[in-house]
Amino acid sequence: MTAAASELERLDLDVQYALEPCPGLPDEARFQRWVLAALDGAGHPGEAALALRLVAEEEGRALNHAWRGKDYPTNVLSFPFEQPPGLDTPLPELGDLVVCAPVVAREAREQGKAEADHWAHLVVHGVLHLLGHDHQNDAEADVMEDLERRVLADLGIADPYRDDEQ
Repeated sequence: MTAAASELERLDLDVQYALEPCPGLPDEARFQRWVLAALDGAGHPGEAALALRLVAEEEGRALNHAWRGKDYPTNVLSFPFEQPPGLDTPLPELGDLVVCAPVVAREAREQGKAEADHWAHLVVHGVLHLLGHDHQNDAEADVMEDLERRVLADLGIADPYRDDEQ
């Protein structure tokens, strides 16, 4: 078995397409690569399972409204898995990510980024949320953003927080 095959065996990724095919949508191999990079960058040991649901604006808006009280579609939502009470053995489930494809495409254009790079960033960002990282205050944001930068650099992707106007 090759090292790449071994890596894929440690990840159970369920990619769900809840939208019409559209240009710029990454394939499952890219999603797997980005999720594994985030897991490795965060030092996640062992197996992991998660669902990645790709949605259109209507579903993205409905979920953002239901879970965050915001009446607009957002780029990525994360729903961490909660271990059932009384279960002593940890499960590999990390949770679910929902990515709104039209928002990703629009943001990439507005920010002058390659769409694939923006997809990678948002998948990495979402996986880090599933692993418990957050950005509710400056200290948390610094830690999470530094980790994102390192993971993306390992993937050959530029710093997504770089201000090109400096």
